Amino acid sequence: MDQNSQPITPQMIGKDMRYLQLLSGSFSTIASASTEIINLEAINNLPKGTEHFISDLHGEYEAFIHVLKNASGNIKRKVNEIFGLTMRENEKHELCTLIYYPEEKLNIIKQKEENLDDWYMITLHQLVTVCQNVSSKYTRSKVRKSLPEDYSYIIQELLHESSAEPNKQEYFNQIIKTIIDIGRADDFIVALCNVIQRLSIDQLHIVGDIWDRGPGAHIIMETLRHYHHFDVQWGNHDINWIGAAAGNLACIANVLRISFRYGNMATLEDGYGINLLPLATFAMETYKDDPCERFQPIVAEPAHFDTKSTRLLAQMHKAITIIQFKLEAAIIDRRPDFEMESRKLLEFIDLDRGVFHYNDKDYEMWDTNFPTINQEHPYDLTESEKDIMERLKHSFCTSDKLQKHVKCLFTNGCMYNVCNGNLLFHASIPLNEDGTFKDVKIRDHYFHGKALMNEVGRQTRCAFNSEISKEERQYARDYIWYLWCGKNSPLFDKDKMATFESYFLKDKSMSKEEKGYYYTYRDNEKVCDAILDEFGVIGEHRHIVNGHVPVKAATKGESPIKAHGKLIVIDGGFAKAYHEKTGIAGYTLVYHSRGLQLVQHEPFTSTKDAIEKGTDIVSTTQLVELSAHRVMVKDTDLGRELQRQIDDLKKLLYAYRNGFIKEKENKHN
Repeated sequence: MDQNSQPITPQMIGKDMRYLQLLSGSFSTIASASTEIINLEAINNLPKGTEHFISDLHGEYEAFIHVLKNASGNIKRKVNEIFGLTMRENEKHELCTLIYYPEEKLNIIKQKEENLDDWYMITLHQLVTVCQNVSSKYTRSKVRKSLPEDYSYIIQELLHESSAEPNKQEYFNQIIKTIIDIGRADDFIVALCNVIQRLSIDQLHIVGDIWDRGPGAHIIMETLRHYHHFDVQWGNHDINWIGAAAGNLACIANVLRISFRYGNMATLEDGYGINLLPLATFAMETYKDDPCERFQPIVAEPAHFDTKSTRLLAQMHKAITIIQFKLEAAIIDRRPDFEMESRKLLEFIDLDRGVFHYNDKDYEMWDTNFPTINQEHPYDLTESEKDIMERLKHSFCTSDKLQKHVKCLFTNGCMYNVCNGNLLFHASIPLNEDGTFKDVKIRDHYFHGKALMNEVGRQTRCAFNSEISKEERQYARDYIWYLWCGKNSPLFDKDKMATFESYFLKDKSMSKEEKGYYYTYRDNEKVCDAILDEFGVIGEHRHIVNGHVPVKAATKGESPIKAHGKLIVIDGGFAKAYHEKTGIAGYTLVYHSRGLQLVQHEPFTSTKDAIEKGTDIVSTTQLVELSAHRVMVKDTDLGRELQRQIDDLKKLLYAYRNGFIKEKENKHN
C-alpha cells in the first residue's frame, strides 16, 4: 500500500461498493486485479517521458517539422552519447539526417553507396541501438503501441534482445541479414527512424499562435492532427482564425489583411481553398490608380513575388483593411459592453482636407485615397464590399480542412493547461495596477483569473454550438473578435490595437500600444505565485510558461527566464519576420526526467539543405532547473492518477478476499 494511503476498512468498501462493482467488470478475478496493480506500480517507477514546449510557430512549418524530427536536438545528443568517438562527426551527421528524413536520405545514399548491403548491415545495427536507447524509459506495451504493424514483431525482437549476448548474437544478426536479403531494408529503416522520432518526444505542448505570417499553418495543423500526444493553448492569432471559421466577418477581414501583409497566399488558397478572386477583381478596379505604398507586402523572400503579384497583393491588402474597419465598427455598435467606441476612427478622416482630425487636432496622413468611404456614413459597406464578404464567409465556413483544424484545436486544447507543475497559457492573465486579479465583464457577469480563462474557452466553443440560441451564438462570435483586439482580453491585454494609426498616421506616438499590467508583473515572483495558486498548480518546482511576446535574446540580451525561474517566455521568434527583432529563431522548453532545459534555435535554412547537406538547426541548450533526483512517472500528474487506480484496485482485492464481491470465472480457462 502507498505510504500516503489509508488502511482499507469495511466501511470504505461499503461506501465505494457501486464503483467497485463496475471495476470488477474489467478485473473479474484476484489474479487479474493483482496483475494490473503490478503493471501500474512498475510504470510509476519508470523515468518520466520527455515533454517539449513550443510557441508562436506562425506558419513556419519547415522549421517546426524539423524540430519535431530532431526532438529539439535531443536525437543528435543521443547519437553523440551512444557512439562517442567510435564514429566520425560526419558519420554521426549522416545518421542523424537519416533518422530525420529517412525516405529522402535513402534515395541519396543509394545513388552513391558502392557496397549497399554492407551499409545496410552497419546502419541497421546503429538504428537499433539508438531505438533501444530512446525506448528504454517506456514500458514494452507503450513501445509496442508506437510500432508500425508490419514490423512490430521484428522490431520488438531487436529492441529486447542484445547482440552482445553470445547466445543471441547470431540470432540478432540473422534477423538483420534476412531483412536485407529479402529487399525490405529500406522499409525497415524508415520504420525504425519513425519510431525513434516518435519515442523521443512523449508529449508536445503548443503554447499558442500556429497561424499567420509564415506559409504553412495548415501543414502544421495537419501534422498535429496525426501526432501521437499533444495539446494546444490558443493564441491570439489562433483565435482570429477560429473566429473566421465561425463566420465572423471582422475576423475574416483581419485574417486576410495579415495574410496579404506577409505575402502569405499559400495558407489561404492552397491550404483552405479560400476563393480570393472576387476580392482581387474589386481591389484591382477600385485601387487601379493607387500606388498603395503603405500596403506593400513584407516578405522574407522578395524574389518569389514579381512586380505584378506584389502590386495585386498591395491593392487587396488596402481593400480588405478598409473593409475591416467598417466591419469592426458594426460589432462595436452592436456590443457597447465591449467599450471599444474609441476604435471607430474612419469618422475622423476629413476627406476634403486630407487630414485626420481627432481631439481638435489635425494629424498628417500617409494615404488620403479612400474611394469606398462615404463622408456622411463612413462605416457603410458598399454593395460590392457586402457581396465580397458574403462570398468570403461562405469560403471560410465551408472549408472542410479549416473546420477540421478548428475542431482539432477544440479537441486538444483550450485557453490554458496545467501539466506536471507547469501552467501554460499564451499571453496573459489580466491584472489590476496593484498586481491583483482584474475582474472582466462578459455579458452580465464578472470573471477573473482561472474563472475568466474558463469562461473565455466556453464562449469560444459557443460560437460553434448549434444547440444554443442564435443570439448566444452571435454574441460568442462577436466576443471572439474582442478576444483578438479587446483591452481586457487575456489574449491581447493592451489598451488598443493601433492598426489604423500604423497604416495611416505619420505621428508615430499615435500608434503606440500600452501593454496591460501582467507584463509589468510577470517578473514579480509573488504575483507569479499568486497566479499559480489561482490555477491550483502544486509542487516545489512550478512554473508559468508563456509565448506571445518575442524575447529579444540576441539583439537586446533579454532573458526568457523571469521571476527567478517562476515564469518562462518561450517565444523566440520562429517566424522569419521576427528573426531580425529577436536575433534567434525560436525556443523549445524541454522537460525530461533530469530537469528543465531551454533550447535556443538558430534560423533553419531549408528541408532541402537538411537532406542534401546534412545541415541541422544550430541549437544552444540552457539549463533552467536541474532536479535533485530523477523525476519518475510517480512524480507526475499521470503517476498520481495511476496511484489512484492502484488504490482502487487494492480496495477491489480487499472486497474479493473478504467476500464483499465474488470473483467471476474466466470462461476462457
